[in-house]
Amino acid sequence: MKRTAMLVALTAAVGCLTTVPAGAAPGQETGRGHGSGLEHCTGTGPVVCHFDVAPGTYDVAVTLGGAPAGSTSVVAETRRTLLAETVTAPGQRARRTFTVNVRTPEGEPTGPAGTPGLTLTFAGAAPAPAAVSVTPAPRARQILLVGDSTVCDQPGEPYSGWGQQLPQYLKRGAAVANYGDSGESSVSYLENPALFPAVRPLVRRGDLVLIQLAHNDKQTDAVSYRANLTALVEGVRARGGRPVLVTPVVRRWFNADATLNNDTALLVNGLGVNHPAEIRALSVELGTPLVDLTALTKNRVEELGPEASKALYLTAEKRDNTHTSVRGATEYARLVLDALREQRLMPERLVR
Repeated sequence: MKRTAMLVALTAAVGCLTTVPAGAAPGQETGRGHGSGLEHCTGTGPVVCHFDVAPGTYDVAVTLGGAPAGSTSVVAETRRTLLAETVTAPGQRARRTFTVNVRTPEGEPTGPAGTPGLTLTFAGAAPAPAAVSVTPAPRARQILLVGDSTVCDQPGEPYSGWGQQLPQYLKRGAAVANYGDSGESSVSYLENPALFPAVRPLVRRGDLVLIQLAHNDKQTDAVSYRANLTALVEGVRARGGRPVLVTPVVRRWFNADATLNNDTALLVNGLGVNHPAEIRALSVELGTPLVDLTALTKNRVEELGPEASKALYLTAEKRDNTHTSVRGATEYARLVLDALREQRLMPERLVR
């Protein structure tokens, strides 16, 4: 199907976006759209738009703003942040573009199927969508994520995986396909047909595949752990992809001296297997790029200290010092992206 044949244009007709000048005739209200596709949007805050498209990769262009001031964020599918909250002054318009992965299931691979097609949600303090277009982008660069609950597209608040927040840092031309899944280890990710056996065929030549598995390898011995990660790396390379090993996010588990220098925080399992150390060594052995997210998140948590670092995790909400809040996931996604940029694995032209 031709690219232009799938273009869906929408100009949102939302009451909060309109002002009616004195003497204006019906149908002449400033800011009210008259384009096709109005049936794809409902609501005012948030504004939810749904497009009946097949699984694949799509370029999305949005125009924000109108006569009143606006403050708009854009979220896709299962709570994936495409655009951080963006302020528009009265009368100002802002255009932003990004690329979205549409799949079934739309969130975690072993979770609910979700809604077919593409759902975009315009939220924020004063959502002001003015236009949106959705166009097939079958050749867009893919960043595939292999991971656990600290990576995945978490279905419900207040949880968020860092992979769920990564898309907001990318421009049109790069899509995040997050195949992180809660509760998975290096063992189960290889064995479950819905996980690596399903992900591997999707890898195209040149695609980045970020691999972060450790939190659930609580009883995996060192030899098996290294063999499992090696199988994942080799499986990606066999497809022409570019594997990147990622050490796990730290647990927020402080010592009395306000450091995280302990086995719980630094992911040493019940058998004494030091997961980050094993990943670092394997990266050298296999010649695979490494994002040392353990070191990066340790530095950040210790920098904030025992009290302020609670905001990165769900300490207050759930007494959970493993899973991240939206803020924590957003900060950690930025750490991942910056590490990829430093190694020239992510072209600057694709970074927002």
